[in-house]
Amino acid sequence: MSKPRTYLDWNATTPLRPEARAAMIAAMDVVGNPSSVHGEGRAAKGLIERARGQVAAAVGCKPSEVVFTSGATEAAMILARQPDECRVIVDDTVHDAVWSHFDLPVGELGERGSSHTLAMGLANNETGIISQPPTREDGLFVYRNVQAKRLLLDLTQAIGRIAFAFSWSDADFAILSAHKLGGPKGVGALIVREGLDIAPLATGGGQEMGRRAGTENLIGIAGFGAAAEAAAADLAAGVWDAVAQRRDQLEQRIANDAPETICVGKDAARLPNTSCLLSPGWKGETQVMQMDLAGYAISAGSACSSGKVRASRVLRAMGYDEADAACAIRVSIGPETTDAQLGGFADAWIAAHQRHRARAA
Repeated sequence: MSKPRTYLDWNATTPLRPEARAAMIAAMDVVGNPSSVHGEGRAAKGLIERARGQVAAAVGCKPSEVVFTSGATEAAMILARQPDECRVIVDDTVHDAVWSHFDLPVGELGERGSSHTLAMGLANNETGIISQPPTREDGLFVYRNVQAKRLLLDLTQAIGRIAFAFSWSDADFAILSAHKLGGPKGVGALIVREGLDIAPLATGGGQEMGRRAGTENLIGIAGFGAAAEAAAADLAAGVWDAVAQRRDQLEQRIANDAPETICVGKDAARLPNTSCLLSPGWKGETQVMQMDLAGYAISAGSACSSGKVRASRVLRAMGYDEADAACAIRVSIGPETTDAQLGGFADAWIAAHQRHRARAA
């Protein structure tokens, strides 16, 4: 009999919530096209608008500000292709889904004018570190050495895990994906502040209030909405406080038995579920493979960069050298993760660490 596996890669994707599964199964029986005006079409449209309200409540925005997409990557691409915007500035530690579309990093800029859009993540997917977005000063966002007219926030890792509302922020746009909060893969949203307009990336029909053409992914959107509502309820109930305690216990165990290991961002405000552990001289990809063989799913950074053997761009931007940046792993957990699972992982990782140290001696 094969050994049970333990999933510790929630920042890559979360298990599907039962609420999302139930909503998706129910949506499969809704036959109408959401753009049709007959009763069947109106029923399908009603499911989409219900989900739009659920997502808006979780994000803290108005339902009319939610544009459904295939995920955060597409949402970022829509903004990157806007014809009336100048280039977009990206913070050095943003996710590749944003970075790949916007090739003007903050660190490479001198003083710039006020026509740019600044893109940054609210919480980093590799380290869990929470950023404090700039506020508008005299109509402009001032961040490090730049000024920007607009602000785009990547909320992908933050929604449902930390308190946030789009309406509290000064952001103009935001992006998120359903599968990071217990919804299905392949659906997400672009949030567009009321009063702003965007040109659609995909043209054709007038779906999504003319902002994203194509028949809506009814089943995925229904699951997204149900997952968003459940995630917001978990956050309000304090579920993630217990997750943070388990995360801290794991980090303390690692610190006791492998004191040379660096817990990146330990003293910063972080997501409650994320540990970025850097063990100098022990390649992150090697750790991932060894833990996989032991039955534990972790990562060596963003899942979107899997298969690319390279040092973490995020850690390099934080000041770690190339060698050390290649020696980090990410352990990301959730409410379903148990003390026993984390204890088993710690045992396996520490044993592998000791073997590595013995070989290197």
